[in-house]
Amino acid sequence: MSGVGRELEAALQQKVEPPLRRLSLDEGKLKNGLGQLVLTLVKLLHELLEKQAIRRMEGGSLTDDEMERLGTALMRQAEEIERLRVEFGLSEEDLNLDLGPLGKLF
Repeated sequence: MSGVGRELEAALQQKVEPPLRRLSLDEGKLKNGLGQLVLTLVKLLHELLEKQAIRRMEGGSLTDDEMERLGTALMRQAEEIERLRVEFGLSEEDLNLDLGPLGKLF
């Protein structure tokens, strides 16, 4: 084995300690990250509820009163999602998941 080969082998056999790293936790970033995750999931559920409501309306399984209440509830829910999005300083795109080959969620 050449001198370089022995040096390389010796270096590989040495126990290499990774440098100590301190995890820097910025409370603001954690709050926004969690807020983004939660709002993304809430927005996804909202979109699914809207689609289901439209199917029920088109299927004729709701009375006029039920449609009115459902529409009002979905509108208030959308307003609250928007209020929280602004409060967390998130854009609409921040709440949109990229599903790879399936495309964007919204």
